[in-house]
Amino acid sequence: MRSSTTDGLETVSQELAAQFARITARDYQIGIIGLGYVGIPLALTACKSGFKVVGFDIDAKRVAQINRGESFIKHIPTEALAEALKEERFRATTDFDQLREVDAIIIAVPTPLTKHREPDLSYVESTAHAIAPRLRKGHLVVLESTTWPGTTDEVMRPIFEATGLKSGTDFYLAFSPEREDPGNPDFGTSTIPKVVGGDGTDALALANAVYSALVVKTVPVSSSATAEAVKLTENIFRAVNIALVNELKVIYGKMGIDVWEVIDAAKTKPFGFMPFYPGPGLGGHCIPIDPFYLTWKAREFDVTARFIELAGQINTAMPHWVVDRVAEALDRRQGRGLSSARVLVVGIAYKKNIEDTRESPALKLIELLEERGATADYHDPYVPELPRTRKHGNLAGRTSVPLTTDNIASYDAVLIATDHDAVDYRALAEAARLVVDTRNACAKAGLGGDKIVKA
Repeated sequence: MRSSTTDGLETVSQELAAQFARITARDYQIGIIGLGYVGIPLALTACKSGFKVVGFDIDAKRVAQINRGESFIKHIPTEALAEALKEERFRATTDFDQLREVDAIIIAVPTPLTKHREPDLSYVESTAHAIAPRLRKGHLVVLESTTWPGTTDEVMRPIFEATGLKSGTDFYLAFSPEREDPGNPDFGTSTIPKVVGGDGTDALALANAVYSALVVKTVPVSSSATAEAVKLTENIFRAVNIALVNELKVIYGKMGIDVWEVIDAAKTKPFGFMPFYPGPGLGGHCIPIDPFYLTWKAREFDVTARFIELAGQINTAMPHWVVDRVAEALDRRQGRGLSSARVLVVGIAYKKNIEDTRESPALKLIELLEERGATADYHDPYVPELPRTRKHGNLAGRTSVPLTTDNIASYDAVLIATDHDAVDYRALAEAARLVVDTRNACAKAGLGGDKIVKA
């Protein structure tokens, strides 16, 4: 029987009234699986909102580090983590049996691509199988990992319902895409509106009630598949527009026109234009990956996502184009080939002022340079040592080169791949023999000259 309402949604069952009351009273425990760039900020946001949180991860070293109050994410201060631990609102564990103790289970695990650029849901599926034997009546399970529309209903629900429990009756299933932007000084987890879709009205109402207690605003949608599509649309929009300006960079470069000057002038139009900027390729866990989740799913419906796939091809080709520009610049300005050159890549993180190297195009740049015979080192003030990654495991363990005048001068070329604010670009340009700049960092610092080449 339906009687109560919550946050303007349709009426919800009386059986949920107790859960809503506990959420309001903060007598409601949240479990978060996956303690990374999404899970940790979400956990701390929930703690600040008055909830107790249990974090789950299969990485025992990471769990131990978190429980010591040590943050491994630059924009998450150690003080915030230590405070949550001290107040006994947060703890991390590798013991998934403790899932039985929490009321809501939020999943924030990776959704990468296979080597054939197809969705890899192995982390999502293994997490669902870990939850299933601990699933109990009343549990709310929310997937936040970006995926193709239909994953929550077609992949998650069958695993859970194989236990004999029924979605919408015994437990509640929802999808709410993460919207983290690591290092963004203007928006954090609590200040970004949260899209919420559920498997039925009750699941939507319960998930919406939980997130309404955490973030500034929720945006309920009609289904989990719609919520999944929202996240893909957001990232495809960015990927396509970045591909556009990357292609314009190539075209205008041939014409002797500076694409950055063009964009800066175009953005003065107060309507009908949104600035996007070119670069050496796409990085981060979302934009280089998410569009391919939709192109893969579209094939099931006999649809070819030509526009999206073309954008992917353009962005994927950018590191190759940049390395060609390095080779060309060395040949024209120094009369030497790339195969005998020493190149320093400045900035290894996928974007400025963070330590995140996931899908960073700088890693691909190093590999391409070395494939063509060059010697490549890197400098990054936020990444003292390269971590092991799925695609670039051969680079793991390399360390950042100090950015001294003598070191800079010893390289035939400096390739700016990420424009960290902590780098002194004037000193860099003065000491370098040749600078190939993919981020317009030198121009922003008021620098020009024949030895600075934009790419």
